[in-house]
Amino acid sequence: MNSIDISEKNGVRYLHFGSEWVQGAMRLREPVALELQYARDILCGLLLRPSPWPREALTIGLGAGSLTKFLHRHCAHTWQTVVEIDARVYAAARHLFELPAPDARLSIEIGDGAAFIEADGPAFDCILVDGYDAEARTGALDTAAFYAAARKRLSPQGLIAVNLFGDAHGFDASLARIVDAFGERVLALPPCNSGNAIVLAAVGEPIECALDVLHERADALRKRTGLDLTTTLSRLERSGRVPGDTLIL
Repeated sequence: MNSIDISEKNGVRYLHFGSEWVQGAMRLREPVALELQYARDILCGLLLRPSPWPREALTIGLGAGSLTKFLHRHCAHTWQTVVEIDARVYAAARHLFELPAPDARLSIEIGDGAAFIEADGPAFDCILVDGYDAEARTGALDTAAFYAAARKRLSPQGLIAVNLFGDAHGFDASLARIVDAFGERVLALPPCNSGNAIVLAAVGEPIECALDVLHERADALRKRTGLDLTTTLSRLERSGRVPGDTLIL
């Protein structure tokens, strides 16, 4: 079993799974802020389905709890379920990364995320998939069966955001599996500096949103929460899904 390691540098605390790979980060002076760019990217659905979306959110892979903390603090209308396979990761997030205790709006389940998705259960407006082991492997979280099951667990206004390594061997195959499950309703952001690439997929009514409206929503979100998605939007414009200055998904 891999170790759970903690490091700190320049005021930032990092979570590792027995390797140099960063599995989560927290700036000590701003514990709820999203320190890593890919963590900001994975929440860009907040611009596509504006508040009070999502009502029900599922996160697979807790890490340092950054996504969970942000939604818990800034989206009071959101009920969250988090599935984390390793109880030690949950303990580290609670004691070292200021993850709040479970409450009426936050449920933490220790278990296998793929099995959770494939079981019968409620639908979610938002599914965030960020599950990696110490060797940067996703296992059952990156299979055709998983993506097909995830689609069935989305509400009519549902979006799924998957964290992949955009510059790694196998990205194209992963993207193809998502396309097989969701058809043309898929948007892949170009990789950020860390190599992480977020892939979004949607169900329900098509999303059409003018680019200037997305920037207005991003500005309002930044003022309300401190989350700056400017860099995310610049890469979204290069995704190939913004013809004529209108995002189509």
